[in-house]
Amino acid sequence: MKDAVDDHSMQADAKRGSQLRLLVDDRECRGAMRVALAACDTFAIEIRRLPVGDYCVDNALLFERKTLLDLAASIKDGRLFAQALRLAKAKLPAALILEGSARDLASSGMRVEAIRGALVTVSLFIGLPVLRTHDAEDTVRTLRYAAQQRRAMTSGALPRRGRRPKGKAALQSHVLQGLPGVGPQRAARLIQRFGSIEAAIVADADALAEVDGIGPLIARKLRWTVEEPRGFYALPDGVPWRRVLPVVESRTG
Repeated sequence: MKDAVDDHSMQADAKRGSQLRLLVDDRECRGAMRVALAACDTFAIEIRRLPVGDYCVDNALLFERKTLLDLAASIKDGRLFAQALRLAKAKLPAALILEGSARDLASSGMRVEAIRGALVTVSLFIGLPVLRTHDAEDTVRTLRYAAQQRRAMTSGALPRRGRRPKGKAALQSHVLQGLPGVGPQRAARLIQRFGSIEAAIVADADALAEVDGIGPLIARKLRWTVEEPRGFYALPDGVPWRRVLPVVESRTG
């Protein structure tokens, strides 16, 4: 029984460790958003009064959420620009989330031109990005995507253009195209010549230069990209690799 309890506790701790922290302003945790957040196990949620914004994701991103009716009301009473300025001046990157569809504006009594003009001011002149979502569930997904993208960026995973390829051959080509001077055709020639990404990466500059379209210059760039400097770890050929530390002789007397 104790082992089962310990296993359950470890699983719960692992789940909490993988969750993203989400601070929610206490005035925002109601209605559809409360239901949508309760259904999402991605976040470890804390409810408190936030000085600016409605949501703080992973202690790194701020979001102000407005339904389109809220947007119209905040334009009428002048709150929108004041809120946008506070968010733009915040220490954390921030964005405005607009939730809903055009049908939601039918009862607002506000002209579309006025709303567009306000959003131009917020995005272009105040400098606050504006994101669109359909409903509360879509808003929660957007918060999750933003947090995951931030973590990927901070870990060094830079976005690349195009769709993620399917199939091993396409994936191999995609990986090799991340190297300098390598496009689709050169990637295909490298795979054809060496048979695998691994073999292409460990190939020396002379072997790489023999591949059609590579040549000595690109070969040197490829080697520079994938190899590690040996520095003071370098040892003569044939000597086992290890770190050589200076020997300090102790003297007595």
